[in-house]
Amino acid sequence: MRFVWAVAAFVLATVMIGAGIAQRTIFQGPRTETTAISVEEETPYLLIDGAVLNQMPGTQTLRAQAEGDIFASYGRTADMESWLSDTTYTHVTSTGDGEVEIVVVEPEVDAIAGATPEAPAEGAAPEEAAADADAAADAPGRSPVGSDLWLDEYQQKDLLIAPLQLPAEMSVLVAADGTAPAPSRVTVTWPLQTSTPWAGPLIVGGAILMAIGVFLYILGIRHARRKRGPRRKGLPLPVTEPIDIAIDGDDKGVISSSPASRRAVASGRRAFAVLPVVAVSALLFTGCSADAWPQLAPSPTPSPTATVIAPEGQQAPAVTKAQAERILTRVASTVAEADAALDGNLAETRLEGAALAARDTYYKLRATLPEYPAPAPILSKPLEIVLPQAYDGWPRSVIAVADDEESKTSSIMVLTQKDQWADYKLAYVGSLEASTSLPDLAPSYIGAPAVEPDSPFLVMQPDQVAAAYADIINQGEASIYYDLFEVESDQLRTSIAADRDRRLADFNKTAASTGKLEFSSAAGPQAPFALQTVESGAIVAVNINEIDTATPTVVEAVIKVADNPPVKTLAGADQSPTGFETTYSDQVFFYVPGPGSNEKIRLLGYSSDILDARVLP
Repeated sequence: MRFVWAVAAFVLATVMIGAGIAQRTIFQGPRTETTAISVEEETPYLLIDGAVLNQMPGTQTLRAQAEGDIFASYGRTADMESWLSDTTYTHVTSTGDGEVEIVVVEPEVDAIAGATPEAPAEGAAPEEAAADADAAADAPGRSPVGSDLWLDEYQQKDLLIAPLQLPAEMSVLVAADGTAPAPSRVTVTWPLQTSTPWAGPLIVGGAILMAIGVFLYILGIRHARRKRGPRRKGLPLPVTEPIDIAIDGDDKGVISSSPASRRAVASGRRAFAVLPVVAVSALLFTGCSADAWPQLAPSPTPSPTATVIAPEGQQAPAVTKAQAERILTRVASTVAEADAALDGNLAETRLEGAALAARDTYYKLRATLPEYPAPAPILSKPLEIVLPQAYDGWPRSVIAVADDEESKTSSIMVLTQKDQWADYKLAYVGSLEASTSLPDLAPSYIGAPAVEPDSPFLVMQPDQVAAAYADIINQGEASIYYDLFEVESDQLRTSIAADRDRRLADFNKTAASTGKLEFSSAAGPQAPFALQTVESGAIVAVNINEIDTATPTVVEAVIKVADNPPVKTLAGADQSPTGFETTYSDQVFFYVPGPGSNEKIRLLGYSSDILDARVLP
């Protein structure tokens, strides 16, 4: 009977294990769902809408196949449509019933006119404007590689595979080089959540039954051996004598095999028989993943965490933190190359405003004065703070704070993108004070709206901050704005005052009786920039010019700058009977509180560079 039960256990175990394995293999069904995108009309760009990417839940895998280089990038749909607004492209969208719709989008006339190097003159004939638009439409396409607008990009040859996990408000751009036709064979694949909750129990239960069957089979063999019939009696054997343990010689220690030895051998055989069953069961058990078991316990609910909610109606942030790091890395690399080659044209591709003006002056000086100290490099990583402007249009900007672990310094910067086709350019850069405490800022995934230059919703309008601070530099405590600014943490005014005292003392050593050196400050030509903080204040970046004027007080006297190589180089003369004017440019960052606040305007960081020198007329 034990053999019958053992065979039944073997059969049932085989059926259960086979059924479990079948659920995980031939009966499981497809593990992925794929949508093929076939493009008939050739265009240089293929835009796949977020609705297509999110037809199925889960991660998306984009595959594009074509000969040569293949490019893909993703970003916000509105940004990508703006970037493509001046060209023809293929737009892949999803209809209401889930079908894929492929539409060829023609460029907008206004976008074409705005993208041409020279827009038609105001009042030009409609025929001329249309001709300009046609010419722009026929012009070679632009390469999408390296645009600051993308959140990320991929480049591969012949076959591009990009794993993605994009929300519905983002899209994917596929292209070759912006001129050649975009790949026409594109697929999007999603993983299917196919669970087999009974596969695990069937396989494990079958393995247990298999072990029971082996056990019953062993018991059956053992029982059959014990129940054997009587054996035929043999010839009578002589009575054996006990072994004398005191015997010496070769006969001592000869012991025959015993029943205990046979039991040990039998036990070893049984262990050897059970071993394959245990090994196979272990292998089957390890192949069962979590979706091969019934989920009896409820799914864990994540604990709520504190989040910052964007104000209603606020627009999307200009960049993400990863995107800002990539942009700053490109800016730092380009500026480093320009510094090494003293190439102002190259620097202009990534600098503008006060930052570019300071670099241009440095290149002029370094070309004549090889020992002139180089400016501090642009810091890019790690970014401690990223505060993007919350704005869907252009120009758009971002404030970033980067740390340099080696020098233990930090830089605060403003970068601006003029339009959707332009690169971000560094407009303001300054070093943060060592003890600077930044105000509370919105997280990078929310951003902050820009504050208008003439906004009355601060203790001082951003376009008045530079002039007010310059007045304090000029008049000190006599300035009407003195009480609005914090004094204790302001290292810039302290350094300006010490530097002026030093230069005046040097001037008076030789020209106290024949000339005079006067100092003044004024708002610089660069427009201010401000982003709102959490407490309704703003970080404001401004440009201030410090002007030194050295003039003779005696008719026969001349002002000499031979011992001042930078001024001599910029002015193109080493002496003048009319005098010299030297201008220094300050890039200054302030925290300006909101109305009703008890705080004062606080200096956050600054940089100062010589800007120009000239001979007075």
